[in-house]
Amino acid sequence: MNDFNLYSFSVQLLVAAVSAGTPLLLATLGGILNERAGIIQLGAEGIMLMGAVVTCLVYIRTGSLALTLISAVAVTALLGVLHAFLTVTLRANHAMTGLAMTLFGSGLSAYLGKSISGQPLPGKAPFVNLTFLEPVPVIGELFAHMDVLTWFSIFLVIVLHLLIHYTSLGLHLKAIGDSPATADVMGIRVQLSRYLYVISGTALIGLAGADLILAYTPSWTEGMTSGKGWIAVALIIFARWNPLRALFCAYLFGALDSLGFRIQLTGSTIPVYFLKMIPYVVTILVLMYLGWRNRNKPSGTPEALGVPYVREQRF
Repeated sequence: MNDFNLYSFSVQLLVAAVSAGTPLLLATLGGILNERAGIIQLGAEGIMLMGAVVTCLVYIRTGSLALTLISAVAVTALLGVLHAFLTVTLRANHAMTGLAMTLFGSGLSAYLGKSISGQPLPGKAPFVNLTFLEPVPVIGELFAHMDVLTWFSIFLVIVLHLLIHYTSLGLHLKAIGDSPATADVMGIRVQLSRYLYVISGTALIGLAGADLILAYTPSWTEGMTSGKGWIAVALIIFARWNPLRALFCAYLFGALDSLGFRIQLTGSTIPVYFLKMIPYVVTILVLMYLGWRNRNKPSGTPEALGVPYVREQRF
């Protein structure tokens, strides 16, 4: 009986890890696109909140899931345009711009969400039902009934991994992030490329906020991301700017995020506040460990990350 309970607990934790990890994964992939192009992305928390509140507003008002997703992506893409304009065109400090995006998104989402706070959505993200997988242990519980945004995130990991590591576009992206001056000499339009990657990456972070409200927490609450945007920023470093590693990192932290709630269901007397601290404490510890372990190794960070590119400047 104990073995069965342990098995059930483990499988439920895996399912919860995928559900909680999907918004982290989408936000991390968006951040990877930004930072591989040389633009630091510290605005994920505010962008996710904007994606979530727009999703909630449009879905409650229209009932159309397609229009909801388009709106969330479009609004956060506009935030990407603003971020790109500040960092690429005006060459503003990337860290300060990212923090400003977080404050702006947090404040504006709180204002917009006042009228719909606590209201349930008319629906959730649709599921892809693969009933033939149901008899397979573990695999069936994980993959037989996943929602479309989770499948999309997995598909996106594969696409980005192939694009970055096996195509000329990936080589161009690496050049833009490592040596924009060299990329410029090669004929790559550095500023335009950075705009495109920042806008598309920011839209993905907004989609992470949409997934958070459509599949994980189906009603708007002010500050509902609860630091998930900052965890996504840390996951970019954990994954070493690699989409495939981002998949495993996001699901690991999704499991840690869900672990506290699962432990409570077992009747544990551990205070809930300590259980909620688990993913954040682990984030700090892993950052410390990686910093110590890789102190004498190449970090994998794009070499021109955070460095404004001036075409006329000579190095």
